[in-house]
Amino acid sequence: MLTRIIPSTGESLPAIGLGTWQSFDVDENNQSTLIPVLEELHRSGGKLIDSSPMYGKSEMVIGNLTSKLKSRNNFFYATKVWTTGKQAGIDQMKSSMKKMQRDTIDLMQIHNLLDWKTHLPVLKEWKEAGIIKYIGITHYQDAMHDELAKIISTERIDFVQFNYSIDSLHAEKKLLKVAKEKGVATLINRPFGEGRLFEKVKAKKLPEWCTEFGIKNWSSFFLKFILADSSVTCVIPATSDVHHAAENFHAGSDSIPDFEMSRNMFNYLNSI
Repeated sequence: MLTRIIPSTGESLPAIGLGTWQSFDVDENNQSTLIPVLEELHRSGGKLIDSSPMYGKSEMVIGNLTSKLKSRNNFFYATKVWTTGKQAGIDQMKSSMKKMQRDTIDLMQIHNLLDWKTHLPVLKEWKEAGIIKYIGITHYQDAMHDELAKIISTERIDFVQFNYSIDSLHAEKKLLKVAKEKGVATLINRPFGEGRLFEKVKAKKLPEWCTEFGIKNWSSFFLKFILADSSVTCVIPATSDVHHAAENFHAGSDSIPDFEMSRNMFNYLNSI
């Protein structure tokens, strides 16, 4: 799988990871169906698993399932703090680590910037102590891109996570550029526009020129469009289906379109 560099350390990170919003919020009786998804992530060369206390049972499910895998220490574990108040944030992060069965967390993010000025000093302390490796901030709305850009311009942040897709290009106006200038890694959420992109192309055929880039399905089309921007570090589509997971992870292999081709992809999508 294609890798991208985390600017703050120079560490390589596979360019397609796994989101867990809704897809991993399952009861104990249904957890085993998700093991193949994690195995496919590892087999495909992916690493990053992104979660949050907001995602119901997902942190606990990740901990339960990865503890059964030989590859458990090969993953890059990312979660978030999603509460107000210093002590509440500390307690929540400790709970998340316990649920995920990790002594350390690769990436701790402040979810949707909730009380970020309170949590950020704690995250910096935890990073200094080696409890977490990277610090991040997140949001999912275009309206908050300027605020994300402002924070990464003035604070020492390793990762910024936000929404970006072929039909939602707001991040190209400023946020992606600022992240590149400031040396901040980028995680992309909502790469399929919460499913609306698949509705748009339902029963539509891929253009023939897609074969040049190893694009065999629409998920690969959408993900490779995002990866065409070199300032994108990792995209984190969520799924509970191993076949969809394999399609998603495959987007990180073969050729990646250049900027000109990505505009052709954009124009083609708008023409159908």
